[in-house]
Amino acid sequence: MAPGLSVIGAGEPFLPGISIGHNGTIAFGLTRFYIDQEDLYVYELDPARPDAYRYRDAFEPMTVVTEQVAVKGEPSRPVRLAFTRHGPVLYVDAEHHRAYALRAAWLEPGMAPYFGSIDYMRARDWDAFRAALRRWGAPGENQVYADVAGHIGWIPAGMTPIRPNWDGLLPVPGDGRYEWAGFRDRDELPSELNPARGYVVTANENNIPLDHPAMAKGIGYEWSDDARARRLKALLESKDRFSVEDSERMQNDTVSTTAARLVKLLSSVRSEDARTGRALEILRAWDASETRDSAAAALYEVWFSRHLRPAVLKEALGDKAGLARPGDGARVIALLEDPARFMTTAQRDAVLAATLAAAFDDVAGRLGPDPRTWRWGALHRAVFFHPLEAVVDAETRARLEVGAWPLGGSASTPMATAYRAGDFTLAAGASFRMVLDVGRWDDSRAVNAPGQSGDPASPHYRDLAPLWAEGRYFPLLYSRGAIEKAAESHFVLRPSHARAPSAATESRR
Repeated sequence: MAPGLSVIGAGEPFLPGISIGHNGTIAFGLTRFYIDQEDLYVYELDPARPDAYRYRDAFEPMTVVTEQVAVKGEPSRPVRLAFTRHGPVLYVDAEHHRAYALRAAWLEPGMAPYFGSIDYMRARDWDAFRAALRRWGAPGENQVYADVAGHIGWIPAGMTPIRPNWDGLLPVPGDGRYEWAGFRDRDELPSELNPARGYVVTANENNIPLDHPAMAKGIGYEWSDDARARRLKALLESKDRFSVEDSERMQNDTVSTTAARLVKLLSSVRSEDARTGRALEILRAWDASETRDSAAAALYEVWFSRHLRPAVLKEALGDKAGLARPGDGARVIALLEDPARFMTTAQRDAVLAATLAAAFDDVAGRLGPDPRTWRWGALHRAVFFHPLEAVVDAETRARLEVGAWPLGGSASTPMATAYRAGDFTLAAGASFRMVLDVGRWDDSRAVNAPGQSGDPASPHYRDLAPLWAEGRYFPLLYSRGAIEKAAESHFVLRPSHARAPSAATESRR
């Protein structure tokens, strides 16, 4: 709160401002809208001057900056930073006289990722919100909107480079033949205000309408699959009115539409192998809900990520499979749904059966031989690592550690909990969740992980982690009366030149 400003929610730790929240009149939230905002440039270097690179018909010098980096207990060390006209040099191949530099929208003059929220958190209506997002730079975001007058909307925003003669998918020469021709106007991107369906959904998927001109303009190429969005749309279509509690359940929903598609393919699989038969029995009876107590979810995720997906890529790509990324679940399953492109249906079913047997053994080796004792949360856990854990003593490490909790969900469920392929530990997800009751602001809820304080000595350093893992929330109070009634304590901030009171209490609410 400040003169003329009363806003609550969450923001980026390194920036002022609230990027997800409300100001008492409008509410706003965001998910990623994957604009391709980067290009890698390759330069020919002058053999006689390794800091000079070819641009047009001549060689021009790089800008070189030397920084001194302080090192504890040792002399400071110089670090050499080189820049071309496009951006920072990432790598120099001295042997072949080549250099590689990055141009990125978020490195443009005057840019600060997420800082655009300073504009829109002051908005009071759709027009002001939309105008603020014309100045949003990076990263590309879906911005969703609601206000006390009953309006809802969706606006994707971000600086979209104009590439006049290439698509941006591969590195290009930095000699001047491949230059950005400015940035697209935000109004070239789609948007919605008060759609007839009565809701907007964004979940990092490619949500550019197929008939919109932006679809043909190479806005971006790497999106999350639409499994989460499809599930959320199905839930929103299931009834007309929703409570705050309904919204909490939707944010923590663990049904995977991707898993449901794959399990459907098992109807034609037959096997005399006992392990495969037991695995088929478990998965065919499953509702595709990846709860943390689910044995089927444990089997499914181990099967798909560690056995089936690599096998499908090998069948589809042969000896080129090693060059491919793992591929998102939807695309791999699409190959299995239409196997004629690379195998017969019988061959597909044989791959499904063989990988199921291997997955059954894999899970048994991790969780024991009896599937009745298997739990997805025994494999899939949230572990909060501190960046300094590896360089501090055991006592300090114990203070920094937050703990570990069993989780449900996956990357394909509304409760987004993507994991590391090696050990199923949480790798990415919603660190902050919020449900706003627009106009009845004190009934809103939120939670973030692992706590509200970055101070390990604070009782609020790790206190929200178990709530977050269990899908629970705290009240996101807004009115002054409600906040004062619930306050545990408060801070008093005084200018440094002000006379300090005779007794000061530092406190936290």
